Amino acid sequence: MLLDTASLYFRAYFGVPDSVRAPDGTPVNAVRGLLDFIARLVQDHRPDALVACMDADWRPEWRVSLIPSYKAHRVAEETETGPDEEEVPDTLSPQVPVIEAVLDALGIARLGVPGYEADDVIGTLATRAHGPVDIVTGDRDLFQLVDDARAIRVLYPLKGVGSLQVTDEALLREKYGVDGPGYADLATLRGDPSDGLPGVPGIGEKTAAKLLAAYGDLDGIRAAAADPASKITPAQRRRLVESAPYLDVAPAVVRVARDIPVPEDLDERLPDEPRDGEVLAALGERWGLGSSLDRVLHTLAG
Repeated sequence: MLLDTASLYFRAYFGVPDSVRAPDGTPVNAVRGLLDFIARLVQDHRPDALVACMDADWRPEWRVSLIPSYKAHRVAEETETGPDEEEVPDTLSPQVPVIEAVLDALGIARLGVPGYEADDVIGTLATRAHGPVDIVTGDRDLFQLVDDARAIRVLYPLKGVGSLQVTDEALLREKYGVDGPGYADLATLRGDPSDGLPGVPGIGEKTAAKLLAAYGDLDGIRAAAADPASKITPAQRRRLVESAPYLDVAPAVVRVARDIPVPEDLDERLPDEPRDGEVLAALGERWGLGSSLDRVLHTLAG
């Protein structure tokens, strides 16, 4: 089981009231919400391995160099020496180091790779896995990793993690008319304002799906647009041709990397007891993690 950790703690932050606080009054709603999510996921799905995948760089320069608008509207502050700072709610940012410390004390594998997003960590770990993989994320971009032949599916929270959309190839075809790789092409054509990806003007999700059904993939669509004898409408042809500079670079931005350098010795096994019980107990007391931490420990032990 691969967790898109930021996706889940953002969801926890907005789903759990900020009246959930540590003894000193510091909000810990994201910390406790994420622990509750992990307890529920482990209880319901019983993975034998689990990795909390992190954004070591939420807006990698190599993606920005291809499409400068990539996530640009979410930059809080540009930095010269490292990743730009992301605009994050004031009471969420201080909770992230607490989340990391608790996961480490529990012994749950946590991995970020410099220069890459959590999506790329997930893509690489899923690609190198030898057995079934469940990816837990609220980000539809990861639908591109769905692969029935390799038993890779996405568990997409509809309402918390107790109500998950199990996303396999059948569901993708039913909802979007594409398979996993086709979803990346669909996302490229459609664009995504939340990620600063413009897409091809006038081509939304349904039109993109129809074009993919007719011409197979993005390369096939572009070849048809360049062929005066093809049946693409004049308006679509013009938009696709005019969007050539975007379409030349967008696939590399949209597609999840699958071969980034991840440690070969990463211990992905789900622990049945904490790695550091004393540190965990101190964190639990300091931050008032109470029943949320108890639930995780009980679930791991079971």
